[in-house]
Amino acid sequence: MSKMTEPLAWRMRPRTIDEIVGQDHVIGPGTPLYKMVKKGYVPSLLLYGEPGTGKTSLAYAIARTAGRELAAIHATSAGKKEIEEAAEAARWSGNVVLFIDEIHRLNKAQQDVLLPHLESGLITLIGATTENPFHEVNPAIRSRCGQIQQLKRLEPSELLIILKRALADPERGVGAQTVIIDDALLWRIAEAAGGDARVALSLLEAAVAAADEQDGCFYIDESIVASCTANRGFAHDKYGDHYYSLLSAFQKSVRGSDADAALHYLARLLEGGDLAAVCRRLLVIAYEDIGLANPTMGVKVQAAVAAAERLGLPEARIPLSVVTIELCLSPKSNSAYKALDAAIADVRSGKLGDIPDHLKDAHYKGASALGHGQGYLYPHDYPNGWVAQEYLPSALEGVRYYEPKEHGEEKHYAKVYRRLEQLKQEDKVRP
Repeated sequence: MSKMTEPLAWRMRPRTIDEIVGQDHVIGPGTPLYKMVKKGYVPSLLLYGEPGTGKTSLAYAIARTAGRELAAIHATSAGKKEIEEAAEAARWSGNVVLFIDEIHRLNKAQQDVLLPHLESGLITLIGATTENPFHEVNPAIRSRCGQIQQLKRLEPSELLIILKRALADPERGVGAQTVIIDDALLWRIAEAAGGDARVALSLLEAAVAAADEQDGCFYIDESIVASCTANRGFAHDKYGDHYYSLLSAFQKSVRGSDADAALHYLARLLEGGDLAAVCRRLLVIAYEDIGLANPTMGVKVQAAVAAAERLGLPEARIPLSVVTIELCLSPKSNSAYKALDAAIADVRSGKLGDIPDHLKDAHYKGASALGHGQGYLYPHDYPNGWVAQEYLPSALEGVRYYEPKEHGEEKHYAKVYRRLEQLKQEDKVRP
């Protein structure tokens, strides 16, 4: 076996942009960034993506391809001194690219040192962040970066290319040994890596180390792969941008009536252990997306949430699975909260008007002298419990906020609503 001390993932890090696998939308041949770097020009840019998407590797590959020196620092551990040193090196050589990992964590003092050098063009910056740069990176830094590129998790097919390279490479990989592994098992390693090339190579390295040697060959069988990949392939961050995207994807899948997609995102959220967030989101969905089309879903979701909280994980998944599928397959309407939002918009813009006198409180002495409560028609005194009278302020007479939808249970509410509108119009034209 190889006695190399550096991890396989470190040894196999891409040396140039032509060795990058995946991320074709960012650095694939034909992209503007690829053409720039090939010509030796490196723009200041921000690389945004989940851990393991290759931000650091891409920064090193860009610098090497362009023939530039890379000075790398981490925002949480470096101070003003390291930034000034990078600026000084750039001043002397004009050839330095400063790579700042977790750039969203830069403090004000670091930013004060960095910004003038960015402004003057002395420092070429490549910043890496796991957080959405439009939310978390200082706008002054963001505005001075010509490009913001989002890196994506690699597909298993792309990881398979990287794994086969490592198996074949005798210098940086494990190609100095004869490693025997079926393509199906190599694919399992690629799938278990969860889109992370570093994880994929680490799993392969562990499997090679555990392989049985026979006649100078190292055989990796199913039991070794199963052991090395146990509990791999899933990562969950309750506070990152990806977490909120998971919640968003879950709700949008329910809203779109795709039960299979909703269950997928529900599984990822529950595997992350965040039961409370799932329960809150289900309650929101019941009223935001189902609404009057199936009003009983609010009660059903509340019961499922109470059961889930009482049971705890893993049993909580049972009531949550039932109610998620029912939400997906239920008719949907957002008319109720949209109507309220329209009314709120009027209130905030000052469209108020005075409450009609006949609706004002009359339960105190002197109210009649002010005309409060006079002329009010008590609906219970009339057939069917309804009588025509104006309820809105006169300034808003005729305003309609609620637009009923004609499906699900709401079609019954729509019928009543439209009949009331008709009766109001008939009353207005009555002599």
